[in-house]
Amino acid sequence: MQDSIPDNWPEWVPHSINYPEIPLYQILDESAKKYPENVAIIFQDKKISYRELCKDVNSFAIGLKKIGVDKNSRVAIYLPNIPQFVISYYGALKVGAIVTSICPLFKERELKHQLVDSGSETLILLDLFYPLFEKIRSDTHVKRVIVTSIKDYLPPLKRILGSFLGKIQSYDIKEEDILFFMGLIKSPIEPIDIEFNPKDDIALIQYTGGTTGLPKGAMLTHYNLLSNAYMCNAWYGAEEGKETYLNVIPLYHIFGMTTTMNSAVASASSMILIPRFDVIEVLQSIEKYKVTVFSGVTTLYTALLNHPDIRKYNLSSLKFCICGASSIPPEIQKQFMDLTGSILVEGYGLTEASPVTHANPMDPTFKTVKIGSIGFSWPDTLAKIVDPNSGEELPNGEAGELIIKGPQVMRGYWNMPEETRNALRDGWLYTGDVARKDDEGYFFLVDRAKDLIKYKGHSVYPREIEDVLYEHPAVKLCAVVGVPDEVSGEIPKAFIVLRDDVEVSEDEIMQFVEDRVAAYKRIRKVEFRKELPMSPVMKILRRDLRNEILK
Repeated sequence: MQDSIPDNWPEWVPHSINYPEIPLYQILDESAKKYPENVAIIFQDKKISYRELCKDVNSFAIGLKKIGVDKNSRVAIYLPNIPQFVISYYGALKVGAIVTSICPLFKERELKHQLVDSGSETLILLDLFYPLFEKIRSDTHVKRVIVTSIKDYLPPLKRILGSFLGKIQSYDIKEEDILFFMGLIKSPIEPIDIEFNPKDDIALIQYTGGTTGLPKGAMLTHYNLLSNAYMCNAWYGAEEGKETYLNVIPLYHIFGMTTTMNSAVASASSMILIPRFDVIEVLQSIEKYKVTVFSGVTTLYTALLNHPDIRKYNLSSLKFCICGASSIPPEIQKQFMDLTGSILVEGYGLTEASPVTHANPMDPTFKTVKIGSIGFSWPDTLAKIVDPNSGEELPNGEAGELIIKGPQVMRGYWNMPEETRNALRDGWLYTGDVARKDDEGYFFLVDRAKDLIKYKGHSVYPREIEDVLYEHPAVKLCAVVGVPDEVSGEIPKAFIVLRDDVEVSEDEIMQFVEDRVAAYKRIRKVEFRKELPMSPVMKILRRDLRNEILK
């Protein structure tokens, strides 16, 4: 519980919540028991009730158990926002497995790293992603491959017309050792008897990057994830069984996973799954299904506002909108609220905290919302600003490192004890982000972790891109920093020192990186230099390059 409650604390939000100590999948069981005929999922106009969803999850769990998936097995889910993601996620948790979710935009090197590092022996993927996986399969520990298709959960008419007109892409897999998703969910339901310790048992290894190297797997327990979902619904003031969540933020991302999937299931509400962001589909879905809860990033809200036809749609059903991953410009925030009549507030979180720790009040009068602030720390969440050198708490108004303690904070990093010790100290999560707190209890983010680049809400980690650049035979030294951009937030720019007597173009460098990383990570600018700024110990100083850009 917080040390002190701010005067402007939202009256509908409890200061502390009694979280049930149950495995995460049980929120689905409870919702299905209380509201069996409530719509759980809407996908391409197909509606799946909580009763139907629970049945498919139970059958899929039995199917996983029969093929050898058991407690603490790692199951990788490599899917977009489709019903199979939800079923795979809760089904794997039900047999005690540990889930790791994979970004559908990954290239071979990224996919291989996550599968190998997590020790995943089971992979659930879309048929269209199989050719990519096939290239690196022999380098992984994967023994069981379960394949599904977009069309598997489409309404019959859309499935037939889509296939006939060639609008639904698919990939014909001929390997004999492949299992098919639709076969597994037909498994006869049997009792599953597994003991859980929700506070200790890991439910999810969620990969996050860092400025110091390869992505790290944050170990999140059932209790971590469940508590954050309950916090979300308390903060929204969500009415059980009555809300409709729009799931356009990817479910593989912890932001979407918690704020639009686990939260929806915990409140027995409906979720609309959209595999790929499309302005018209989002606007049509909000109007048609009377969406009430919407989580997004700045670029998404901006894209909606900039669409010329937005005023043709009735968006008045929107009640609770939250912007995460990056700050939202006040003008965008104001325009969106004026247009929709909804509440749009900025929040803050990080993968290591499941992810949400702060947000402005969902105040319909907007009187207690501070523009530019990330708001208050959430129920049961302690936060303070400390001197990064001494660790001493700083007075209000002074900027320092934001540290957090709460039930949503991870157990540590998977197989990375040193990094865990650096991040978790005496129960506090050291975020590496610079913030300040005012006298009314509002927190303000001064800067993200010093080298992190935020491109359209995605986290881009310089070291990962630099590692790719160093694979190019012409590159002698390099550094990647973020350049401010009105549309994208920041774009990655590479500063490169070439080897002697070697020539290469900017386009060649950019293409080299693009071929090896997800599209959102690719370099947008390249500058060749004779030297890069160095510290006395010969460390390249990214901050000097960043300061040059900002002058």
